[in-house]
Formats: sequence, C-alpha cells, structure tokens
Amino acid sequence: MSDFTLTASVRNDLGKGASRRLRRENLQVPAIVYGGESAPQPISVEKSAFYKAVESESFFSSVIDLVVDGKSEQVVVRDMQRHPFKPLITHADFLRVDATHEITINVPLHVVGEENSKPIKDNEGELHVLANEVQISCLPKDLPDFLEVDISEVELGTTLHLSDLKLPAGVTLVDLTHGEDHDNAVLSVTKPKVRGGDEGEAAEGEEGEEGGEA
Repeated sequence: MSDFTLTASVRNDLGKGASRRLRRENLQVPAIVYGGESAPQPISVEKSAFYKAVESESFFSSVIDLVVDGKSEQVVVRDMQRHPFKPLITHADFLRVDATHEITINVPLHVVGEENSKPIKDNEGELHVLANEVQISCLPKDLPDFLEVDISEVELGTTLHLSDLKLPAGVTLVDLTHGEDHDNAVLSVTKPKVRGGDEGEAAEGEEGEEGGEA
C-alpha cells in the first residue's frame, strides 16, 4: 500500500491559458499521467495534499495512489516543474506503473555512521559526498525510499563506489548494468587538508629555529 494518495480530476480545458487560470485559482495543479496501455491524460491535482506530499523526500521515490475522478491507479513522479522564483509547482508528470513490470527511478542516498567513524572523529578525516542519488530498477513492490551508505567502518583514504552499496532484494543499479566503466564513486573519506596558514606558521617556526642556532 502506498504512503501517498493524491486526488485529481480529468482536465478538459487545455493549453497554457487554461493552466494559468488553474494556477490562479490556487486550488489545483495542472499535470499529466501517462504510460501503460492507457492514453496520456491531462489532469488537475488537488493542491494542498500535493504540496504537503512534496515536502517529504520519499515522495519522489515512492509508488503513489493517484485517484482520478474516483478511479485509482499507481504512479510515480517522473517530472515536476516549479516557478523560477515563486514557491509554486507549475506542472507535474506522473508515470503509470504496473506491478508486474520493473520501473527505473532515482532514489536518494542516506549516509549514516559518521558519528562512529574513527577516521572522522579521531583523525579529522573529511567526508566528501559525491552523489546524492542513484538510479535503480526494480518491481514497484521492491522500491525503497532510499539507499543507506554506512561509513562507520570506512577507513581513511577510502572511496566507495556504486558496487560497494548494499542493495535490497530485487533492486539493481542501472549504471552497473552498463559495465565496470560506470562504477562511479559515491563518497570518499580523505585526510584533512593542511591549511595555508598552518603551512606558513610551520615554515616561520623552522626559520626561527635555524636563526637561533646561528
């Protein structure tokens, strides 16, 4: 069962002018649902529930129950357009999903274990997150909200790649299906950088010691 349900209605008044009028009324968000065996259908989504849902990170990697004029279908968010400077969603694209077919979608990466990482706690190691999300393929029932990256045991100087990620059953990483050349780095823990001021102080200290000996 989906954690998110949106209510929508079929939109027959189409075009940019109609979309603008819909947004001005401030109750509905213009959208489209497509995919599967049905034709693409312009819809208008109830605004308050939609805006509340998009506040959750997991909304964008979840199967959503979309109820259009009383008929429910399962979808995922495929695209969403926002106003360039106002806090408004101007349009959304939803893709129908089939329980028997795999879907391809981006899911976020959550880094955990930093508080228990000795390289970071004891050696002032620096964590560099190189990817915030990854593209996966799976059946809708196997879709995770996110993938966890545990760095509690990662050693100083280590770089983790896609192939190092632990995946739930039934989930594959799309990039890795294209070969080893696509095994991209997702994070690294490096030695702390020597600050410019520290280098200068060290050099001055060495010069002072030499001068004193003379």
